[in-house]
Amino acid sequence: MELSILVQAIVSGLLIGGLYALISVGLTLIFGVMKIINFAHGDLMMLAMYGTYWLFVLFRIDPYVSLAITVPILFAVGSLIQKFLINPTLEAPQASQLFLTLGLMLILQNAALLFWKADYRAIRTYYTGSVLSLGGIFISTPRLASFSAAMILTGVLYTFLTRTRTGRAMRATSQNREVSSLMGVNVSRTYMIAFGVGAACAGAAGTLLSTFFYISPTVGTSFTLVAFVAVVLGGMGSFTGAFLGGLILGLAQSLGVVYIGAGYGELIILILFIFILLLKPSGLLGKSRV
Repeated sequence: MELSILVQAIVSGLLIGGLYALISVGLTLIFGVMKIINFAHGDLMMLAMYGTYWLFVLFRIDPYVSLAITVPILFAVGSLIQKFLINPTLEAPQASQLFLTLGLMLILQNAALLFWKADYRAIRTYYTGSVLSLGGIFISTPRLASFSAAMILTGVLYTFLTRTRTGRAMRATSQNREVSSLMGVNVSRTYMIAFGVGAACAGAAGTLLSTFFYISPTVGTSFTLVAFVAVVLGGMGSFTGAFLGGLILGLAQSLGVVYIGAGYGELIILILFIFILLLKPSGLLGKSRV
């Protein structure tokens, strides 16, 4: 019995950890290229969740199909935020950029409260409550589908970063902006694309989460915390580290809920964050790269 509970917790942790990983690689991409911590990252995810909800309610578009709509829109939103809000502050002290993203977070949350109130919402499809049973282990179908989609999207992003000219330009810019500029890289364009791709990752994660998670104006705050801890755990700016960090956090949270208590999920993440800073501040991989 104890073994089955452990396996169930591990499976559940990996499934949510895959979505944590997708959110985290978007955040680490923005930091790796631009050296900016985007505290509004989770709130961009929240916008995608609401977009997915209204597409389903008004037009009956399945959440997984709506990825084709929400991801490009969030890419455009992220690109515009970078061009008109972040870009003018790039030469200012880092505190200016930090407070800018904090302000953006508050604006997005309060705008959502204004338009959609504080009510919790959820998407109910024909597969919402469906479960797969494998050897006594129960797997939520929406969580499994969302995990699979998140892994595919993460793989596509990794291929984009390593195999395309634009992706290589991002990696070069993350290592040395001045040298990249001298080698012909359009740094401003690269920054805009990087922020847009990071926002698109948050948007994709939000759409996938909306199939089984509640939607509210403040839902993004906890996911921003998770993404930040995952990025620190893996190593600031490391794509692989953020991916592994997201999976580890999902496992730690799931095991903690089972063996400690359902109300201690975020506390476990914060404790893990403190241990990381004390024992290995550079993270698991400890290199600033994408």
